[in-house]
Amino acid sequence: MPRGGILQPSATQIPALCDASLADAKARIDALKALPLDKANAKTVLTAWNGLDIVLQDIGGPIGLLMETSPDPEVRKAAEACDLKLSALPNEYLQSEALFKRVDAVRTTNAIDAVARQSILDDFKERGVNLAGPARERAKQIFERLDKLTQDFQRNTRDVTTKLAFSEADLKGVSAAALASRAKDAQGNYVFGLDYPEQDLIMRGAELEATRKTFAMAFSQRGGQANLDLLKEATVLRLELAKLMGDVSYADWALKRKMAGNAADVNRFLADVQGRVEALERQEIEELRLEKVKFTGDTNAVLKAWDTTFFQTRLKKARYSVDQAEVRAQFPTEPTIDWMMKVTATLYGVKFQPNKALTVWHPDVRAFDVMEAKTGQYLSSFYLDLFPRDGKFKHAAAFPVRGVSLAEKRTPVSVLVTNFSREGFNQDELETLFHEFGHIMHGVLSKTRYVLNAGTGVKRDFVEAPSQMYEEWSRRPESLALFASVCAACKPIDAKLIARMNESRAFGQGRRYATQRLYAAYDMSLHTPVAVDPLQAWIDLASKTPLGYEPGTLFPAAFGHLMGGYQAGYYGYMWSEVLALDM
Repeated sequence: MPRGGILQPSATQIPALCDASLADAKARIDALKALPLDKANAKTVLTAWNGLDIVLQDIGGPIGLLMETSPDPEVRKAAEACDLKLSALPNEYLQSEALFKRVDAVRTTNAIDAVARQSILDDFKERGVNLAGPARERAKQIFERLDKLTQDFQRNTRDVTTKLAFSEADLKGVSAAALASRAKDAQGNYVFGLDYPEQDLIMRGAELEATRKTFAMAFSQRGGQANLDLLKEATVLRLELAKLMGDVSYADWALKRKMAGNAADVNRFLADVQGRVEALERQEIEELRLEKVKFTGDTNAVLKAWDTTFFQTRLKKARYSVDQAEVRAQFPTEPTIDWMMKVTATLYGVKFQPNKALTVWHPDVRAFDVMEAKTGQYLSSFYLDLFPRDGKFKHAAAFPVRGVSLAEKRTPVSVLVTNFSREGFNQDELETLFHEFGHIMHGVLSKTRYVLNAGTGVKRDFVEAPSQMYEEWSRRPESLALFASVCAACKPIDAKLIARMNESRAFGQGRRYATQRLYAAYDMSLHTPVAVDPLQAWIDLASKTPLGYEPGTLFPAAFGHLMGGYQAGYYGYMWSEVLALDM
């Protein structure tokens, strides 16, 4: 494998590679179990554990990536099968008393080793090593079932193939330039999928409420009843797991290893946020409703969920002279990516070199090496997979395919997976680009002794802080001043437009934080001492908001965070933002 390369097996190669890696891992586990207890120390145990982590990551990192990004459905299917096998192994060895005793026997005064040792011991306890036989086996079964439910949930949202057809009249107000290259059906209607760039076109531009409603309803139903059923089963199993572990709720069990510590403190935090933003949210909703009244001429107009983006866009254009089409023209896609990397290189003293020799899984994907600017020393590599396509992960995320380990002279590799427009960045997308690239830098500039501490291997309610801090550089004059250096032919940065953009951010903050509070409160409501129906819980909470609940919408069916590691942890976005703004 070349430096910075990512394993990319075919569908037929994956099973054998997967089994070989599992065999290697099991041999390492057996060797560690056989280690005499009096020989247990940082070198014999922690170094061996690091080697085990590396073996599993070297197959699991690429497999997890291909499962979400490969254009070949057979590769995705084979990757899913391998992923389940890989997920099952820790459920076994983290319940091994023999392994636990060897890690527990390690004595060290080295702070790094002590943190690694405690983290591994906590992993054992979290998997149920201290449970009695039948309870331990039941915990193992639950973990394995949760892995499968998560995989199914993610596939159901990733593989959505819904297409919507709109006539030219339906799309009044939508950018003519964007429609010019859009496919049409046999009847001459424009065809839209449910990717984020398409959502942005419709929800910001379509003047007809019926068009916005049609798209919004379809978008909200991604995953459908199947995902609601998966989420319900998952929440029931999580509660059972927490009770097996001796806790009253899954939230209390899961929060023990987070900064917040317990559900009561999280709920107090969310209540505090609600108290601070509730009045502002209602004020903003009323301002948007009045914008709808002005637009429609109906003094009794009611603001709906599918109206908010459209009328907020109009309001910001009228009040602050911020037109998102103008923003896209100011930030064309390729030069903006170059600019972001220029800003990053300047801040961190690195340089990015395109590496076309590395194999990629789709023609859109690009690979880069990260070098230390002063010495030219190679540090790491990353890949950019930025545009939507069928069968691809539908959100934006950094995939830490290969974690650093200084002990093994191992360099990191991360992959940025997004679904941006090719027609330039609007204001929200620009912030998202910097946010997610902040995660990439957290991974590829990491310098840790052990893989388990690499990059985003931090407390979950801190993990967003570095990337949230990095968002600030998307709008600072010091960084914007660098734009001309990467694209002399581009339109010069309009300082007045940037000032208006920054001013316009103030409007909508009440809604933004209220929505984040709602999502976090919903997450916590699913993980109380009593199991609840996920859709009904959402209806109950959404009904109390100024916009209310819209019948027929199925928001939880595509709320991937709750089946992707953020369960009983979504509050962390706001928690870490407090830290980020302080930093």
